[in-house]
Amino acid sequence: MKRGDVVPCVAPGAYGKPRPAIVVQSNLFNDTHHSVTVCPLTSDLRDAPLFRLDIAPSAGNGLKKPSQVMIDKVVSLPANHTRPAIGKLSDSQLAQVSAALRLWLALD
Repeated sequence: MKRGDVVPCVAPGAYGKPRPAIVVQSNLFNDTHHSVTVCPLTSDLRDAPLFRLDIAPSAGNGLKKPSQVMIDKVVSLPANHTRPAIGKLSDSQLAQVSAALRLWLALD
């Protein structure tokens, strides 16, 4: 599992239905840590460009429908709650996710 991978997962709580998510934690920890930090995806599209990033389906990302990365729902979950990657984001999409996370978490 690598940063930017699109992985099916089940998060706890209200967003706990099976859905794809973007791995956002550093690759330094992905092979050794028991949890993984992800931003879930949704096909319920909203007009909130600062924290809901549009992702069009493609062969590269493995998505079937237009989706949005839910930056505002970042979550860490046990790594065994994810499945193998179905695709990955492009470098430019991952850069947008990184910028949105910095804004959401006030890291700038």
